[in-house]
Amino acid sequence: MPIARFVKRWLAGRPELTSTRLAVLAGFFFALAANAPFLSAVLAGRDPWAPASWLFALAMLVALAAVHILLLSLVTVRPLAKPLLALLLVATAFATYYMQRFGIFLDPTMLRNVLKTHPAEAGELFGWGMLPHLLLFAGLPLLVLWRVRLQRQPWGRALAWRLATAAGSAALLVGALLLVFQDFSAQMRNQKEVRYLVTPANFIYSAARVAVDSTREAQVARTPVGADARLDASWATRSKPALLVLAVGETARAANWGLNGYARQTTPQLATRDVINFRDVTACGTNTETSLPCMFAPVGRRDYDERRIRTGESLLHLLNRAGFQVLWRDNQSGCKGVCDGLAAQQLDNAELPEWCDGGRCLDEVLLQGLDTIARDAKGNLVVVLHMLGNHGPSYYKRYPEAFRRYTPTCDTGELRQCSREQIVNAYDNALLYTDHVLAKTIDFLQSQSSRYDTALVYVSDHGESLGEKGLYLHGVPYAIAPDEQTKVPMTWWLSQGYTASFGLDTDCLKREASRAQAHDNLFHTTLGLLRVQAREYEPSLDITRTCRR
Repeated sequence: MPIARFVKRWLAGRPELTSTRLAVLAGFFFALAANAPFLSAVLAGRDPWAPASWLFALAMLVALAAVHILLLSLVTVRPLAKPLLALLLVATAFATYYMQRFGIFLDPTMLRNVLKTHPAEAGELFGWGMLPHLLLFAGLPLLVLWRVRLQRQPWGRALAWRLATAAGSAALLVGALLLVFQDFSAQMRNQKEVRYLVTPANFIYSAARVAVDSTREAQVARTPVGADARLDASWATRSKPALLVLAVGETARAANWGLNGYARQTTPQLATRDVINFRDVTACGTNTETSLPCMFAPVGRRDYDERRIRTGESLLHLLNRAGFQVLWRDNQSGCKGVCDGLAAQQLDNAELPEWCDGGRCLDEVLLQGLDTIARDAKGNLVVVLHMLGNHGPSYYKRYPEAFRRYTPTCDTGELRQCSREQIVNAYDNALLYTDHVLAKTIDFLQSQSSRYDTALVYVSDHGESLGEKGLYLHGVPYAIAPDEQTKVPMTWWLSQGYTASFGLDTDCLKREASRAQAHDNLFHTTLGLLRVQAREYEPSLDITRTCRR
């Protein structure tokens, strides 16, 4: 009866709160409703019945509430309080949905990746399955927020309450952490990434970092790479120009690559070609926004400097400076700055019904018109094919019906609605199609052998989790990322004319392929493959260095 009377009174009238009290209530709501992933991470491995575990959990809850009350009390001034909280509620509902469903961390790198995702890719992440979550964690709180009437206060009194609340929440935060400081500090040293599970503080901080970094990058001119780039002396004796295709895969992981010994032969067509397959290759990052610029930079993961990479030119600029015609062909979300200022073609919305439907295209669209490009080129040519590959979660959309070999498949972007078998089947079918596209690329290169010395280098940008350890998709912070997200396939094909002209020993290269390699090798190995000299070239990272006759 008391509850019924309260609901009736609440529906009949409108509760009145100051903006500061609303900030306090919102802070407690976010702590309790939006931080299950964080609490699960910090409490993992603890005895659930031990008093110390209960104390730690209580301290974490108090700290979560305090940090959000502190943030909100500083910004929820009366005119902005309700619109700002409404925006935060909606954003938090979406954030918690994806964090809980796919195990992602909303660090600055992930948020940058989200903000630059292709609209069609973003659309695949929405589904009816998320509606109950959004109604519960956004719809219901928004209804409550709408009913609240904000009280007017003299500005001096409002400011005093705001400052007092901020000071009190800061003291509460410090006190809660001091109570369990030894446990908490050890956990933060060993698992720094869990701080990006604190929601909504995680995406607020990450958004601010991305905005600041993007502004700085836009104000800085790109640092030249390969200012002294030139073809080496061997080019004087070469009778044909070179045609190198760099195929950049998307979300293909080494564990499911047939040539790597996977239980299924997901690369049957490549297996019939005389290819060189690298079984142990480590990616620069766990998402395209990180890996793509990194793999084309002279300094990769070994001495990682994100700002230096993003504000510097790439391998492609160096090759262009050395006299190569460079073309970027894209069936995804752009080159992430790698091809800025160079010739580029965006093909993901091409009007080719055979390959394209609903604003997305299958990867064979990348091969359309290549013969014309090769015919019209003057001199040496490097073509980059940026593939859509196995981009999730809609793996079933990445291949035509003819490649639906492994069944049953997961035919929805809501991966949690599918069994792991269905997810893996759809993923492997997409790899079968990648194998087909690469085989057709090799066929094209063979057809150009009378005019060019031809070669193909394929490497994926990052891997993918398919449910292992409760993780899906990719983007886990690199320091704690599983091998499924960091180990990628790399496969080469070199024509006989290419190996003869460039003096490459294929048996030696196959021995090198059995050793551990990384994205860090791509920049320097490409210079070695094309016999280009530049100040940035590091022989120790050139896979071909010991295999040239």
